[in-house]
Amino acid sequence: MPVRPRAATSGPLRMPEFRLLLTGAAAGLFGSQVTLVALPLVAVLQLNAPAFQVGLLTAAETAAFLLVGLPAGAWVDRMRKLPLLIRADVVRAVAMASIPLAAVAGVLTMAQLYVVALVTGVATVFFDVAHQSFVPQLLPKEQLVAGNGALETVRSSAQVAGPGLGGGLVQLLGAPLAIVADACGYALSALFLWRIKRPESLPERLPGASLRKEVGEGLRFVFGHRLLRVIALATGLANLFSAMLMATQSVFLVRELGLAPAAVGLVLSAAALGGLAGALCAGPLAARLGRARIIWLSALVTGPFAVLWPLSGRGAGASLFALGSGVVFFGAVVYNVAQVSFRQTVCPPGLLGRMNATLRFVMWGALPLGALVGGALADAYGARAALVWCAAGFLAVPLPLLLSPLRRMRELPPVDGELGAADEEPDEDADDGAGAGAGQQVEAAGRG
Repeated sequence: MPVRPRAATSGPLRMPEFRLLLTGAAAGLFGSQVTLVALPLVAVLQLNAPAFQVGLLTAAETAAFLLVGLPAGAWVDRMRKLPLLIRADVVRAVAMASIPLAAVAGVLTMAQLYVVALVTGVATVFFDVAHQSFVPQLLPKEQLVAGNGALETVRSSAQVAGPGLGGGLVQLLGAPLAIVADACGYALSALFLWRIKRPESLPERLPGASLRKEVGEGLRFVFGHRLLRVIALATGLANLFSAMLMATQSVFLVRELGLAPAAVGLVLSAAALGGLAGALCAGPLAARLGRARIIWLSALVTGPFAVLWPLSGRGAGASLFALGSGVVFFGAVVYNVAQVSFRQTVCPPGLLGRMNATLRFVMWGALPLGALVGGALADAYGARAALVWCAAGFLAVPLPLLLSPLRRMRELPPVDGELGAADEEPDEDADDGAGAGAGQQVEAAGRG
């Protein structure tokens, strides 16, 4: 069994191993946020791709969650997490480095962008599943919200600075060369993770275990849990419409609002500013309003601001797009902090990889579909029309949560680490003491 961290009375930032994990996350996230701006602009500006091909590129980035999402969890549960994280970072660094090299050689094509997106997507599946399973090995349960909060603060900070930096680099160097920052970020992330020396034993294989059986255990755990089921549905809907946004926003901002690459980066940074504010506020809000209540309230209150996207216009009107993104992503981060910390707490350690992979299969599996739909709508009716559908979708996201037992709860049910233990009926207004932990600095895991 892995060695447990030192006393839970010290915060996670006092642990050298967690600080290395956090620094590696920062390096990788800053680079990936540059690519969030640069990669679609490679297609739009350098290769003059139509809207549907840009949507297809976004779909390729996330298709791996459908292709290997479920078995990835079972594979991760069989492996040491830290070496897997390092290998995934190296693969992503090499794949991203191929884009500027091909651009300099004059042989860059959309086909290569699709391949790079698929390869990095597969590596990201394994990285993300292993990362969410590795954090509980570093931190005790009572520090998970604080540790997740620190990671989300880093993520949101990268999302604030990354798009602006990416837009500036695209304007200065051109979109393909700007992607060098992403390759360097993944390489630095691998280096910091390599410096973590925490002993990690190889997980035991149970007699008669098989990939099919292990995947089935993850599916039964998630879909047999009434709260995880509804969280998966609501997050899947949010990701579906988020992918529509990602597939169309660059086309909309460049071709309909006439923004330069640097301005595109600044507008997209507004979403990250909202996310950073959400990371800082999630803990206090959960402590004040309740860890269950904040899950549905965050989506209900902030989702309607998505209508500002299609209402935005040229010049100062672009600020409406920025405002809508900032508020919507504030709510998204608050939501993610609450539901990810709950998932890590409710699941037995041996099932963490499969639980995370199953949820990501459902939640992130919606991303390629949303990207394809968004690209097709933008191609047929224009990017603004696609954003109208996107905004309507965000209005529907809270409905599964409001129709679930979460609406009657203040705190999430107590858990004891056993399968199904969280399905007992809680006292709706009880405070089981976990609010104190939720009041610490908080994090989320991106799109769940």
